Amino acid sequence: MANELIVNVTLGETRVARLENGVVAELYIERARDTGILGNIYKGKVVRVLPGMQAAFVDLGLERTGFLHVANILSPDVAGESPFPAMTDDEDETAPVLEESAEETAPREKPSTRGRRRRRNGGYRQIQDLVKEGEEILVQVVKEPISTKGARLNSYLSLPGRHLVYMPSVDHIGVSRRIGDDKERRRLRALIAQHKPKGAGFIIRTASEGVSDAEIVADIEYLGRIGGKIEKATAQAKAPALVHAELDIILRVVRDLFTTDIDRLVIDSDKEYERIREFVDTFMPSLKKNIQLYTAEEPIFDRFAIEVEINRAMGQKVWLKSGGYIIIEQTEALTAIDVNTGRFVGRGNVEDTILKTNLEAVKEVVYQLRLRNIGGLIILDFIDMDRQADRTKVYNVLKEALESDRARTNITKISELGLVEMTRKRTREDLRRQLGDPCPYCEGKGFLKSPATVCYEIFREIIREARHMEGRQLTVLAHPTVTNALFDEERAALEDVERRIKKRVQVQAVNDFHLEQFEVAEMT
Repeated sequence: MANELIVNVTLGETRVARLENGVVAELYIERARDTGILGNIYKGKVVRVLPGMQAAFVDLGLERTGFLHVANILSPDVAGESPFPAMTDDEDETAPVLEESAEETAPREKPSTRGRRRRRNGGYRQIQDLVKEGEEILVQVVKEPISTKGARLNSYLSLPGRHLVYMPSVDHIGVSRRIGDDKERRRLRALIAQHKPKGAGFIIRTASEGVSDAEIVADIEYLGRIGGKIEKATAQAKAPALVHAELDIILRVVRDLFTTDIDRLVIDSDKEYERIREFVDTFMPSLKKNIQLYTAEEPIFDRFAIEVEINRAMGQKVWLKSGGYIIIEQTEALTAIDVNTGRFVGRGNVEDTILKTNLEAVKEVVYQLRLRNIGGLIILDFIDMDRQADRTKVYNVLKEALESDRARTNITKISELGLVEMTRKRTREDLRRQLGDPCPYCEGKGFLKSPATVCYEIFREIIREARHMEGRQLTVLAHPTVTNALFDEERAALEDVERRIKKRVQVQAVNDFHLEQFEVAEMT
């Protein structure tokens, strides 16, 4: 079956689904009121320097300050004062800037475990030597704000184009791992080395494979012009200020996902259809014929069975075809995925049944990770396997399945307890947080105290408060479910409390109370 991009545009919301062989593999959602900031470049102001964390907080003019680690700060011993080399072409062009896709990795410095980075001339870089409070600094958002955390920042800027990623402050040429032909890799490297600005670098993206020299050179010149515009905007802006905004989700997806392995792009908006055609005509005219306008009355996500998959991705339990299932538990610190045999009892011995369930679960787990965009630390709890050969087989299938994931992953071997620890790169909110809110009733805990538990809390509170009350009668206000329990299964315990405190207890239901809420008061 075909690989497709399905784009649904409604008032205030745009959704894009990537279908692989007819199955939803990735989902992207953007709403007008909370457009993402990944890839945006800001002229920020350092508001706090924390030597103990070797990090700084930077005011971007947003709700939360951004986080900048010492290893991600451009300093004079690494490059010149400006992150953009001088460009000779001052032509005023408004062509869109393209972001780096997940499959290519720019050679940015990563935070070391010791929280600092060795200088070229010896010693270690210290955050307090690189930035000061009140200082203005040019930074790029490399990770969206997630939950309570602000955006992750980097002052090693990168400007993605259709075929290349321009790194004005890093003298380096890298090639996407997905370009496997050695001859093609050498051609592209030599071409970039010949035309790149001095002191700057480029990552050669997967989309560059087989592209003509003229198109690659045009991308270099285009990115240089964008760099010049950002440099001008930076000089004129007063911090904190946005100096370069990323593309909206539609053109961003067209740039990063609409490649030769996509058979068609289908969109249900006349206006956006024309905008995509103009963009494709400029950057990749050979793919223009693969764009289709959807005009049927049936909603496009219903037609391609995408809506069903979105609803399925919001649940904790996912059933497997064999009758087994997986449970996905997401917390602030990590995501735990538990595999169970469920209704599946198999036809052979128990080890074969367990192996079959685990192998089936592997494919579903990888699919759910991509669809839900789950990142960070992930623990996979497979059903215990006694045979080492079975553990090895499951591990190899998992490793192979993750190769199709555009996000970077790292996995450990399956332990004797059936556990796999893995990490998956996270740059934006997962689907659950994007589409849902914590339950206001349970306050996000995922559970409520039972009526019996609340009843015994009431008994303890009555005994505690009765000593300070002079009257002969108390009133308990509680949720109707709790008052019913007090009158029914906990009636004997309530009578024992009355005898102990030598006061009468009157129980009154309050419909507006939370299940766990109650009050004990003296009757006047």
